[in-house]
Amino acid sequence: MPLVAHTQLPTFQRLKEEGEDILNPDRATHQHIRELHIGFLNIMPDAALEATERQFFRLVGACNQIAQFHVHPFTIKGLPRSETAQAHISQYYETFEQLKQDGLDALIISGANVTHEHLQEEDFWQPLTEVFEWAKQNVTSILCSCLATHALIQFCYGIERTRLPTKRWGVYSHKVIDRKHPLTAEINTRFDVPHSRFNEVFQEDLQQHSVKVLVTSSEAGVHLAVSPDGFRIVFFQGHPEYDDISLLKEYKREVMRFINLEIDEYPPVPVHYFNSEAQAIFHAYAKQVQAAQKNQLPIPSFPDQEVEPFLDNTWRDTAKAVFNNWLGKVYQITNQDRRLPFMPGVNPDNPLDL
Repeated sequence: MPLVAHTQLPTFQRLKEEGEDILNPDRATHQHIRELHIGFLNIMPDAALEATERQFFRLVGACNQIAQFHVHPFTIKGLPRSETAQAHISQYYETFEQLKQDGLDALIISGANVTHEHLQEEDFWQPLTEVFEWAKQNVTSILCSCLATHALIQFCYGIERTRLPTKRWGVYSHKVIDRKHPLTAEINTRFDVPHSRFNEVFQEDLQQHSVKVLVTSSEAGVHLAVSPDGFRIVFFQGHPEYDDISLLKEYKREVMRFINLEIDEYPPVPVHYFNSEAQAIFHAYAKQVQAAQKNQLPIPSFPDQEVEPFLDNTWRDTAKAVFNNWLGKVYQITNQDRRLPFMPGVNPDNPLDL
């Protein structure tokens, strides 16, 4: 069933214009269908705030379970915000205090940008751990993306992420290593996932703490894992929510940093993302930029539109399938009272009865 546009959040209208099935509240009230209430903790920086909304809302809306999905965006203190971003949050986002009172069936936590070597030094660390503490006791399942995965793994198991020699940046092939887990049921056994990070948590460290690894990559490491109980926490180290242009926008940002003399070296392209035609365009553009800088000439425009026709999304279908499996299991075991995590008889230490 579709997302319910239960607020005036612009993301609902944007997704409707893109062809997504969005249900208005009046129609929703006339359907005798169960609601699922999903919290979305958005801790991305301002430039990616609304894009990240759309990315995760699309994945939730693509699920075909017999439910109406009410997604409740919120954020936390400790994140610097511009006036525009804060106005968006103030108008459309809910508060954590209100969501604690109302309850949630599931929780998604986005990635974030960091400014310190250790996560516990970030201004948002304490507010984030307060959300963790509450959700672990009151929400059926928490799904974390990238930085949120690193933070929750450190918080729960004491495993600190490791700084990589170079940025893990591109689209990588992955393989399912546990085909019996419900999250990997009926998905491709090999598929792509984008990654964009400077740090990593390793498979051997996770397994020492009984975290169950489900999907890995020989190049990019662990992508999908779950807490020892099999379901209460779902860890994504990659970015299955990314649009086909997400890495292109990140690459443009890095090139602009070089042009603005914020970094000394021209950035490499994300691996396995651009085909040969796109790489040729960017190779030529890099030469033009460096020649313009040398000769103090105007910098040519970044060739976004020239490259976009060559971009392929090779991960979206599998991402939708995993989200579908996740919310399907939430639907099966969560209590009809959204303030309670499980229906009677479900064992919190083994909720899927694996």
